[in-house]
Amino acid sequence: MERVENIGFGDMKLIQDTDYFCYGIDAVILADYAHSICPDAGRIVDLGTGNGIIPVILSHKNKSAEITGIELQKEPAETARRSCELNGIKDRVFIRNGDIADPETYYGITADVVTCNPPYFARGGGIPNGTGSRYTARHETTAVFEDFVKAAASILQGKGHFFIVHRPSRLVDIFYYCRKYRLEPKNIRYVAPRAGEIPNIVLVHCAAGGGKELRTGRTLYVYNEDGSYTDEIERIYERK
Repeated sequence: MERVENIGFGDMKLIQDTDYFCYGIDAVILADYAHSICPDAGRIVDLGTGNGIIPVILSHKNKSAEITGIELQKEPAETARRSCELNGIKDRVFIRNGDIADPETYYGITADVVTCNPPYFARGGGIPNGTGSRYTARHETTAVFEDFVKAAASILQGKGHFFIVHRPSRLVDIFYYCRKYRLEPKNIRYVAPRAGEIPNIVLVHCAAGGGKELRTGRTLYVYNEDGSYTDEIERIYERK
């Protein structure tokens, strides 16, 4: 079932189809993380864009950027295009349907910032999750994590920044493949549900061709003890 959701961020709207994977807080904090480090990016590419939530948010935060979202599944890609039209941003936010595992998908695309909210579960791992479309969004199917890193490196062409949101359990893969393709991890930030709990999300910032120095930021907590969002999450959602 399809619905139009007002996501805030200057009254931006997003078309979501509940038959497909709907966005979560990880996409929102990734968009904020990338913008906080590269607020003046001229060209941005979002890999595995789904329903276009990251390009839509970034189009609000950076009103001069040209943004391209790449999505494997045809239906979410078309939904993302319609969201861009609904928000009046189709002249600077473009959605491309294609498989990250195929270099032809991103051939000729360049950017100074690439964002990526990839499937969290490695191929053959995790528990199957609902319909085939939702499974595809959460599990590596045609493209594996290395394909996303390879695509980012090709798009950045030796300069620029790569931002990832993932599970902490995949950090070894992230560091290995990013360094393999000369995307040097520079900053990481863990995200935990509440103070005192183990982080379940990690944000990673890599610089193309950067020097070898990794810094760890303070942990981002999502909820207060009473279940309400923390002040920082409220700020990220631009509610404060």
